[in-house]
Amino acid sequence: MKITAIETLRTEEFANVIWVRVHTDAGVIGLGETFYGAGAVEAQIHDTFAGRLLGRDPLRIEAIHRDMLNLPMAQSSTGVEYRAASAIDIALWDLFGKVCGQPVHQMLGGLCRDKQRIYNTCAGTRYVRSTNISPVSNWSLGTDSQYEDLDGFMNRADQLAESLLESGISAMKIWPFDPAAQENQGLYITAAQMKQAVAPFEKIRRAVGDRMEIMVEFHSLWNLPTAKQIARVLEDYQPTWYEDPIRMNSPQALAEYARSTHVWVTASETLGSRYPYKDMLDRDAAHVVMADLCWTGGLTEGRKIAAMAETYHRPFAPHDCIGPVGFIAAVHMSFSQPNTLIQESVRAFYKGWYNELVTTMPLIKDGYVYPMEGPGLGVDLLPAVFERSDLTVRRSNA
Repeated sequence: MKITAIETLRTEEFANVIWVRVHTDAGVIGLGETFYGAGAVEAQIHDTFAGRLLGRDPLRIEAIHRDMLNLPMAQSSTGVEYRAASAIDIALWDLFGKVCGQPVHQMLGGLCRDKQRIYNTCAGTRYVRSTNISPVSNWSLGTDSQYEDLDGFMNRADQLAESLLESGISAMKIWPFDPAAQENQGLYITAAQMKQAVAPFEKIRRAVGDRMEIMVEFHSLWNLPTAKQIARVLEDYQPTWYEDPIRMNSPQALAEYARSTHVWVTASETLGSRYPYKDMLDRDAAHVVMADLCWTGGLTEGRKIAAMAETYHRPFAPHDCIGPVGFIAAVHMSFSQPNTLIQESVRAFYKGWYNELVTTMPLIKDGYVYPMEGPGLGVDLLPAVFERSDLTVRRSNA
């Protein structure tokens, strides 16, 4: 079997998402996805990677993965090269599963559990849909929808926590410190800003006590002293973890942060390849290892990151605040790894715009996600996607 064509698809409405379809002479097509900088990813796939992939055996996934990431500008980053390689890698695993008639989680080693606990990232229905993904400015607060959970945690955190518990979800992730970080460039936080950012935690604990786990996302917006200051204040509310409190480019600084608090540190969706993870694990800088499969090198690299985390006795927690195919790939990865702690999910997405794009979503019930059925990833793009007036398609043929 040979790769005969590589096709990319992107739309104006969902401008951050790009899909890649790997075609073969056997008629089997693999579907992959990545997120952000869709135009640049498209160029990387067709102008650089296509010439190295066309005509090759698509089942030689490890060799293709290494060849894509051996290019000088594609090493240890989450830049366009890694995002493009991630999308292709996910498509190759989808294709592999289809050829063998098995789900991707089976190809990765099989189920480690029958259901996987999830947490809800409290985004809104329009969060990260535009090309503007700067914190705060794209929050779309006040949008009228049942699952505007970002507006919810900022203004009605107690009601939101109760709503999630009613649906069986007992863990939530929020980021109320971002407005202060944006206003002060992450350099300091005033007493009034601290009080405002802490308010959602007070409301949640007052309303539901310790029945709800709270993960805190900081989006790497703070300097180290201020991040440590915030961590001390939040400890009283017993959060589950602090995620990306500072920029993830200094294992030494993150280790200092980790030593300053008894709350777990989670790192990081922003890292590309397994190598920077090892630097952080060697310094005891991270307690939970998080990876985004659409950014860090796909399923091939993701399973190596998860396995390395296990050798350091650390849990693995796949990231998802991106597109539907990436979410489904992460679910397959979660089920196949013995040290998966919890799977990120966004109900505003899987109950909302994901369903405008793909044929199916995983079953999510009572705070758990269940394994996908069917060969490969078990999902495809809806026929309506191919008929969209805002669709851009580019194809490279052998």
